Amino acid sequence: MKKFTTLALLLTFAIANSSQAEKPNIVLLFADDLGYGDVHCNNPEGKILTPHIDRLAREGVRFTDAHAAGTLCVQSRYGLMTGRSPLRENYRQIDASRLTLPALLQKNGYTTAMVGKWHLDFPETKRPQGTRPRESKYWDAELLGGPCDRGFDSFFGMHASLDIPPYFYIRDRKAVALPTEKIDAKNSPAASGWNNIQGEFWRAGGIAPDLNLAEVMPTFTREAVQVIEKLAPASKKGKPFFLYYAFTSPHTPWLPTKEFVGKSDVPLYGDFVAQTDATVGKILDALEKQGVAENTLVLFSSDNGPVWYPKDCEKYGHSATAQFSGMKADAWEGGHRMPFVARWLGKIKPGSVCDETLCLTDLLQTFAALVGDEIPKGTTADSWNMLPALLGEKHAKPIRPYMIVKTSLRQGDWKYISHGGPGGFSKAQFRKNPDKATGQLYNLRTDPGEKNNLWKQEPERLATMKKLHKKVLGPSSK
Repeated sequence: MKKFTTLALLLTFAIANSSQAEKPNIVLLFADDLGYGDVHCNNPEGKILTPHIDRLAREGVRFTDAHAAGTLCVQSRYGLMTGRSPLRENYRQIDASRLTLPALLQKNGYTTAMVGKWHLDFPETKRPQGTRPRESKYWDAELLGGPCDRGFDSFFGMHASLDIPPYFYIRDRKAVALPTEKIDAKNSPAASGWNNIQGEFWRAGGIAPDLNLAEVMPTFTREAVQVIEKLAPASKKGKPFFLYYAFTSPHTPWLPTKEFVGKSDVPLYGDFVAQTDATVGKILDALEKQGVAENTLVLFSSDNGPVWYPKDCEKYGHSATAQFSGMKADAWEGGHRMPFVARWLGKIKPGSVCDETLCLTDLLQTFAALVGDEIPKGTTADSWNMLPALLGEKHAKPIRPYMIVKTSLRQGDWKYISHGGPGGFSKAQFRKNPDKATGQLYNLRTDPGEKNNLWKQEPERLATMKKLHKKVLGPSSK
């Protein structure tokens, strides 16, 4: 077990109380539907190479027990931005009174920019009551309640995933071009081996003139590089920046550009992951070119598990979730255990590996500690300061006393799920239940694949975790 050292505590204090000129730039790279096992440094037996993400891990720290706040896109992004579990409230949009990650940094002197997929609605936009965002015909209105009203100084991106119409770019609070044209739905042919929510899948709907879905990721990457070029000079003079680049890959539609087709041993999906990895490399190159790489904390993670079935593992010899069971939407580890690497040259020990349990909600408290701010008590119930873990400090007990994701509760090595089966995209029949258990209990230290349900064998442990699960989500914790 890790133990606190006086030196480590002094280092944390010194960083937290540094002058504004010494505050690092922060770049948060957030992939979409990328599995823990899709990153080669997490899964050397996998069939996809990710040299740029692996480089981040070599030059920084790799977490082996990091988790998304939810198991679907919107849930996860809500938790990331607010530091709160999406189980507590309406996670489809962020209330104006809620403290957010960018707002925290903005308050502490950062210029904040977002590029990519928002997927948290524009709740203050005037449109007919009850109209869902993608059904609305009012995209020509000023889009309010989005990134630029929740802590970002600038935004260039899209409202949701690239399989959810209408398809168009947004600059700050306005559509760049309205989705006045129509695009038909598409699915990869059955002969490709992919099902109807894999492959080149998108829904029919409105699309902006001349918008090419395959060019969205390259367009976003050029924009992110331009943000770095624009903000880097001021950061050298004491005005740090925060860039949140929310990728649209490798979420469907899987549309690798020509240079990446055939780049992996997993056709289409693996090629798109390779393009995702190359995008990370372009951002790292931009930081180096602008001379700000050394004073920039770079973090890379993903929002939830992949859409990857047992049949895909068998066909391609690649497990997108490595040794973990399940996939996107599942309570099993494959649904929410994420790749997570962080690099801060000169501060984070190169090539380090951390087994501390981390949730992406923790970035709120972690960034607060990094810039020397204190979050008001009661603002968040689901965020812990992980700066000591990032910096490799030793401590006697885990930083997080528990973690709750979807219908699961984690406490140390133990994991409780409040129902039988995966509860997501995996089929319930995937795991036999001879005892007809109404829930699940696993020891992840000895059983990371969640194959041995200890529901009946550990009644005291089960009772304790059931009680904690109820308490954590009770009214007093809101």
